[in-house]
Amino acid sequence: MVHLNVRIALAYQVLHTGADFVFNIQAAYTSLQTVSAEQLVIAPMGTCEQGIDGVTHNRTLRLHASPGPLKLTYTATVDINHHLALTAELQEVPVAQLPLPVLPYLYPSRYCQSDALGSMVMELFGSHKPGYARVLAVQAWVQSQVTFRSNSSNSATSALDTLRDRAGVCRDFAHLMIALCRALNMPARFTTGTDFGADPVLGPPDFHAYVEVYLSHRWFIFDPSGTAIPLGFIRIGTGRDAADVSIATIFGNVLAEQPVVSVFADPGSHGQYLMPSASIYGISTA
Repeated sequence: MVHLNVRIALAYQVLHTGADFVFNIQAAYTSLQTVSAEQLVIAPMGTCEQGIDGVTHNRTLRLHASPGPLKLTYTATVDINHHLALTAELQEVPVAQLPLPVLPYLYPSRYCQSDALGSMVMELFGSHKPGYARVLAVQAWVQSQVTFRSNSSNSATSALDTLRDRAGVCRDFAHLMIALCRALNMPARFTTGTDFGADPVLGPPDFHAYVEVYLSHRWFIFDPSGTAIPLGFIRIGTGRDAADVSIATIFGNVLAEQPVVSVFADPGSHGQYLMPSASIYGISTA
């Protein structure tokens, strides 16, 4: 089990008549990820409503803010009991055997236009043996073709844009890998969390986007940007692409400051917890 402490601080200046916010910044409750303690501080406190999606486990926070400063600080202690599997045993699931809730992750979506990549993926990966190894081949191809470059994309950048520009951040790597996997009839979804172990050269700790692919009737984690350590990811949101799990969706005129994120792994007083590290296993937290 990995024991993590996370702190997320968001700050805004709300202009004019006020604004409405929909946040997705709280650690998800799943059977393998337990939030043992958490606190959410909103200043000033306004009208607020929270909810949890019964399928994705995404936690939504909606609030209205009057003109002026708005600050949110979320802290949590999270225990993750990862499911680890031998990669050679992980197989693709035929479409006819996919559970109905998994089917939406086969379809093209706003940022993952898999329907435009059919001939390309067959040329690149059609001869690969189906299974975990083929997913790794897709991930390796994305990493070899796309350069991690801060501020090289924006909220409108899609998988096809990244394929053309060959540069992006973790969000863009994830969208391209998802589109490629779906074009190969492998369900793939976009997951947000917090990074861990990223190279300081890439900047301070931040939110992170990674991929989950459905293999052997379970969702397994892949990090196409290759910038962090998956055993240290804290799951926040899951969706078809970034449109479903935006950290903050804002309705109104707002100036936003840079988020401040920190994550620390705690080995425990007697070393009872694992420290996140690279793993040779298939990793699942869903």
